[in-house]
Amino acid sequence: MTAEILQLLSTTKVSGGELRKYKFKSAALGGLDSNFNIFLPPQALDGVNKVPLLVYLAGLTCTEDNGAQKAGFFIPASAKGIGLLFPDTSPRGAGIEGEDADWDFGTGAGFYLNATNPKFAKNYNMLTHVTLELPQVIGAAGLPIDLARQSIFGHSMGGHGALTLYLASKTNQYRSASAFSPICNPVNCPWGQKAFDGYLQGGVKEAAIQYDATELVKNRVEPVNILVDFGTGDNFYKQGQLLPENFLKAARDSGHDESQVQVRSQGGYDHSYYFISTFAADHVNFHAQFL
Repeated sequence: MTAEILQLLSTTKVSGGELRKYKFKSAALGGLDSNFNIFLPPQALDGVNKVPLLVYLAGLTCTEDNGAQKAGFFIPASAKGIGLLFPDTSPRGAGIEGEDADWDFGTGAGFYLNATNPKFAKNYNMLTHVTLELPQVIGAAGLPIDLARQSIFGHSMGGHGALTLYLASKTNQYRSASAFSPICNPVNCPWGQKAFDGYLQGGVKEAAIQYDATELVKNRVEPVNILVDFGTGDNFYKQGQLLPENFLKAARDSGHDESQVQVRSQGGYDHSYYFISTFAADHVNFHAQFL
């Protein structure tokens, strides 16, 4: 990978820094064009300093723009000197039969895994795209990011992604993880079961090994740094899609106390970006402790 593969689409000044949108041909996603946004705080624009990176994974139906436009992360990230990376949520335009049939599967719903079902395996490799490809591209382009200091957070499907990519990393790539309204136990909820049965040859059985935060935290011996917020007014929480209590119980049963895993219920908040923006600074400041 070389810097030349990146095409700068736009630059927008915000909170003293720059939000840049790039496009490149993604090998992980089968050669398809892929966009991402990256926020460089003012500390990164002096030509000298490199800043740590906080990766934000968005939820179902979203793109690389939702978190950038609605979440309210820029002011606290600028204050702490933290860069923000906003990947897309799936490959785009793969042309696979059925990938656009439902809002909760296929386009906009990549679930941050590497597909093993041959139908999707060429293109649906969001795990590799997020954890390996994007850091390589950013590094090759010479952007002022210190890739030795990374953390990760996300919302809903992206919260699932943040928790699982953090917990399953064999290289401890991320120093901390947090999530807004995450799908915490996807092998036991309709969204997760549908995704895993479609993307993975082994379905939920295969997913439990690598793509379910509740299962992963049971086997995590090392200390962790995790913050989770969910709203009690969230209809998806009420419908049993999120299951944060399952994750909290598994964490506590595995010896991860409140100093390592915080799961906070926020009274009356829903699943929207109004909720995320309310607690945005809490999450950025949480990660700043470790970055």
